[in-house]
Amino acid sequence: QVHLVESGGGLVQAEGSLRLSCAASGRTTQAMGWFRQAPGQERDFVATITWGNGATYYRDSVKGRFTISGDNAKNTVYLQMNNLKPEDTAVYYCAARSAPAYGSPKDYYTQKYEYNNWGQGTQVTVSS
Repeated sequence: QVHLVESGGGLVQAEGSLRLSCAASGRTTQAMGWFRQAPGQERDFVATITWGNGATYYRDSVKGRFTISGDNAKNTVYLQMNNLKPEDTAVYYCAARSAPAYGSPKDYYTQKYEYNNWGQGTQVTVSS
């Protein structure tokens, strides 16, 4: 089991920036990612990083604005969010994939079922 602790959420004006952090403890992780859930909506993929190959992947609406990075040795992942928009408002969840995990090894993981560890979530609110 992997314990995830997120930090860095808050209230920001449109076009502002926030940086989310997520520290993992416990088992070694294969990949870490961020998902978000707006009120009344499904939890959606935002960004991911795979430690083995360093691959990163983003949902289309955040490409060019968000950057995922991390420190494999520290089992920590960051999400730098720039030029935030009101539609980015959501609870952001950190996720980690650790062995044994569902699904075959891939370059990157974008589906909720591919992650078996989840954080509590941190609120990000962007005002217009």
